[in-house]
Amino acid sequence: MIRASHLPEAVERIYAIGDVHGRADLLASILRFVEAETRESDRRVAVVLLGDLVDRGPASADVLDLAIGALARWPDSRLCLGNHDDWMRRFLSGDPSLIDDAETWLAQGGAETLESYGTGHERLADVRTAILRDRPGHLTLFDTASLLVTWRDFVFVHAGIAPGVPLDRQQVEDALWIRRPFLDHVGPLGAVVVHGHTIQKPPRPHVTENRISLDTGAVFRSVLTMVELDAPSATMRFFATGERGEVEAVLPVHVDRGLGTLAQRQADAFSMPNKKGRH
Repeated sequence: MIRASHLPEAVERIYAIGDVHGRADLLASILRFVEAETRESDRRVAVVLLGDLVDRGPASADVLDLAIGALARWPDSRLCLGNHDDWMRRFLSGDPSLIDDAETWLAQGGAETLESYGTGHERLADVRTAILRDRPGHLTLFDTASLLVTWRDFVFVHAGIAPGVPLDRQQVEDALWIRRPFLDHVGPLGAVVVHGHTIQKPPRPHVTENRISLDTGAVFRSVLTMVELDAPSATMRFFATGERGEVEAVLPVHVDRGLGTLAQRQADAFSMPNKKGRH
């Protein structure tokens, strides 16, 4: 696991995708859309997966294959490790600390993830051995994932960041699990935070003055959401899978907490004061 990685400013467009949770069908639709959108473009593009690729849904193994393919197709791309991904990473690496969390993980969707591999084994040790033998790239994917990804004046992370803490001092626990201290913070965070982890209601992207929230409960509602951030035009557009799995443009929910929202002043989101002493 890489604590933080930085995308060069030469990357001109980012597609950030919310929590997938084993819905390979939805991720495949989103990636086909990105392929169609970028095929004729001369933009330098990266895909950022915001984590929780696995658990709960029926096809986590296939999701990981799709993620590996996306990172290869667009080489600047990154995976932000999610809390469910971290459980799977610890299982595959034989981390003894998972022993205390194993029952919780399996009950929270880990069982469905292991079933998606179809190993035919019941003992966890045998399942692990089979996965590492047949799909060794899955552990590599998690081991090379990032906690935080920075690009221009954006930071991509699974759950969020601790307000008031510099990016280089953010804790693993917060990046994977934080909710209220981050979500309730009003005002600047030092960067625009693009994240998942907390399901948005209604199931549409939510935009405040300091964050873009993209978890729309794909596994429960069949809505997988993505934001396109285009630096040359200083615009953001939102897309999600529809009722039949097709990808369509969607409007975000603007949450104005007295300071306006990023989507209402898109150009500012690409030119926030930066670079030194971010926190």
